[in-house]
Amino acid sequence: MASRKDITNDVSSTPDENEYPSGFPQSICDQTPHEKYLCSNCNSVLNKARQTACGHRYCLACVNWLVRNNKTPVCKKCKEEEPKADNEASILTLDNSFSDAAITKEILELRVHCANHRCPWSGVLRDFEEHQTQCDYALIPCNVGCGHMVLRKALATHLEKGCPKTTSSCPACSQTLTLAQLPGTTEKVREHESSSHVSHLQLLLRAVQSLPPSTSTSSQPPLALPSQLSSPGAGSLDPLLEVDGGEGGGGRCQEEMSLAHSLREDQAAAAAAVVGQQLDSVQERVCVFENIISALSREVEKAQLCMAALERDHHSNQDVINFLEAKIAEQQQRLVMKEGLVSALQLRVSALQEVSYDGTFLWRVPDINQKLQEAAQGQRSSLYSPAFYTSRYGFKVCLRLYLNGDGVGRGTHISLFFVIMRGEYDALLTWPFRHKVTFFLIDQNQREHVLDAFRPDLSSASFKRPTSDMNVASGCPCFCPLSKLSSPKYAYCKGNTLFVKCVVDTSS
Repeated sequence: MASRKDITNDVSSTPDENEYPSGFPQSICDQTPHEKYLCSNCNSVLNKARQTACGHRYCLACVNWLVRNNKTPVCKKCKEEEPKADNEASILTLDNSFSDAAITKEILELRVHCANHRCPWSGVLRDFEEHQTQCDYALIPCNVGCGHMVLRKALATHLEKGCPKTTSSCPACSQTLTLAQLPGTTEKVREHESSSHVSHLQLLLRAVQSLPPSTSTSSQPPLALPSQLSSPGAGSLDPLLEVDGGEGGGGRCQEEMSLAHSLREDQAAAAAAVVGQQLDSVQERVCVFENIISALSREVEKAQLCMAALERDHHSNQDVINFLEAKIAEQQQRLVMKEGLVSALQLRVSALQEVSYDGTFLWRVPDINQKLQEAAQGQRSSLYSPAFYTSRYGFKVCLRLYLNGDGVGRGTHISLFFVIMRGEYDALLTWPFRHKVTFFLIDQNQREHVLDAFRPDLSSASFKRPTSDMNVASGCPCFCPLSKLSSPKYAYCKGNTLFVKCVVDTSS
């Protein structure tokens, strides 16, 4: 097992542009990688896989990051599988993980392709990182420091033609200039002249200081300024420097020569003083500008590093967000399905609780006052009771109640009918239905129940084997007068609840 020091040293704090400090992205794989090849933290393909004591796998960098940034880091997979479990093996430390050589060997043989746009390379993961350091389609920063990101294969062309920080020598003054400052257009020449006046003034000063103090004979040719400094203004000295070597004699010539040299010395001294002052001022300003540029360059480098780190964090966070959103959508879909199943089970349990299998059924009708009002207004003419059976495998039947009456009892009585339903065991039963049916309207004070009974008409279709979900109802259209139902003498609607009882005599 690797020590804490060894594990920490395996992870660089500042990876270069071609290094993957945590897992490899799943998008470089030709086929979707198996779950065992994925890191439990970053969900990417494992890089330097390590297995923890609880059996899950992490990238080496992920283990270090979790331990370094959490007081008591718990394995994420264990937390997902058993949220309330408290297992020491699930606590991540640098000492309870070991390098998983077997899974690393399998991962290095996965088929992958280059993630860089237009790069045709494909191979195995073992060769992927080496390819990344040589890929011609990888974006890399300019090594001169201009701040541009260029393709590796286009770097030479960029340095030769496009990089604004590539330097060369000025053909006129031999000063080192950047590519953007080199002569070639009128604008660039003017820019060079305005920004390089310091070196030009230094050349002028050296030319003035190199002038000889006097001339002994008239036979010496006049001295000329360097060609770099020749200008229309410099021609004002030429008439004074011209010497007539033919006629005039020695005295006059000597006097004119002496006067010319004296005037030239005075002009040179005045020009040197002015140039010296200007040069000192310019040098001070250049020094200030160089300090400002140096500080700005350092700030730009820091900003670029911060931007690169933020982009890496953004991509990592986006992957985590996408994974969690997919998980949430999946869980929501499962929740909807389970809620539907629970509702169906609740209805089924409720129906089973009210089922009777002995031919005796007690029907409780709640909110009877509201239902009587709705029936009188024609909003709800009848109610069906839950189904019940005459025996465990007998006839399936139910009751139908008209609270405002039906047929001859409409508006004066409540009507109660017996309905035969299509059941699961109809093929085993004797048809038509021939058992006596008795109805009771329960007086909840136990004083006077309303009772009515009938025997089936064997020729009626209501008692033959059903061919649809239920037969036509048959029973008592004038079961109980509405005046008696609401009379205070009786307790048929006590507690806003009505009780109807049906007994099927299966002994006959």
